[in-house]
Amino acid sequence: MKHLEGIKILLVDDEESILQFLELGLSNEGAIVQTIANGKDALGIASTFRPHIVILDVMMPELDGFETCKQLKATGSGNELAIIMLTAKDDVHDRVQGLMLGADDYVVKPFSFTELLARIHARIRNQFPELLSTVRYGLFTLDDRRKEIIYDYSVLDLSPTEYKLLKLLLINNGTVLSKTVILDKVWGYDFGGEQNIVEVYIRSLREKLGDTEHRIIRTLRGAGYRMDVQ
Repeated sequence: MKHLEGIKILLVDDEESILQFLELGLSNEGAIVQTIANGKDALGIASTFRPHIVILDVMMPELDGFETCKQLKATGSGNELAIIMLTAKDDVHDRVQGLMLGADDYVVKPFSFTELLARIHARIRNQFPELLSTVRYGLFTLDDRRKEIIYDYSVLDLSPTEYKLLKLLLINNGTVLSKTVILDKVWGYDFGGEQNIVEVYIRSLREKLGDTEHRIIRTLRGAGYRMDVQ
């Protein structure tokens, strides 16, 4: 699963090697990435790209990171984006100045990609929690906040139990789930009915997905069911 699916990130740094490194890593995480080498151009890009996150270097030509940060936060969409500043100096004054101008976090160079990724996730949790409730699996979009599953751009008409079952299959995409596990997770460990209730609901889901050849929800005889989406 790509954890930054649908998140728009603007990278602003005059070091080409850093831009390439971050663009590759964040794109592999599912993010939609734009890169720019100076603060002045970043202001124009931000107004049309409308990023969720801006990764902003401090030391840049034309317009440094501090002034860029200040102007980004002063725009109408300033409250709708998070700014993480990159600084080459572990200097308290630099960090305080950036935070006072509206930066939401900072990372000191050199930094690990894992650390930056963790800080990006923290900003999303704090400022865009609604984005974390929506996860994509191939043609499926799971919106747990709204208790909806979209398939091929259409909202599926699911009962509460069908929703729980399809969600379970999606979040375990590629993993075989036995009927016993499904009964426990969807109906509860104290369910006193027959195991064939699982087959009934799987059949209903396949009908709603048009999965007549069982290529989306596969049956593995003697083992259970497996969701196969790319």
